Amino acid sequence: MEEITVKILRDANTIAIPEYATPGSAGVDLCSTMYCMIKPGEMALIPTGIRLAIPEGYEAQIRPRSGLALDKKIIIPNSPGTIDSDYRGEIKVLLMNMGDDPFTLTFGDRIAQMVFVPVVRAKFEDVKSLDSTKRGSGGFGSTGMR
Repeated sequence: MEEITVKILRDANTIAIPEYATPGSAGVDLCSTMYCMIKPGEMALIPTGIRLAIPEGYEAQIRPRSGLALDKKIIIPNSPGTIDSDYRGEIKVLLMNMGDDPFTLTFGDRIAQMVFVPVVRAKFEDVKSLDSTKRGSGGFGSTGMR
């Protein structure tokens, strides 16, 4: 498994350095640094207290925690969120409550996962036409359910 070094700056060193829960974990958990109640249907931007220097050629993707989604109906509406390698601000997570009950966060609650992935940059070539495919311009739902 490839490993990269990511420099981390933590607010007042009160936040633990993210760790992988198991040897097979793809992501590390991000934790809340505030108390917050998110009402049904509302969103909140939650600070994590960390800033990163991600190596060029990589990004961090912010993804939902499956247990929060299933049990509490808490989602990340812009999932996956992208943290670019040149961003140096605090990592914040946009959470939305899709449930029927208010959701309360406290300091240290695990709110999201962060996964590091390589980035491929595209070089665009301006052309007059594209090759044809069986699918063509069929979009949403065009391939059916089965």
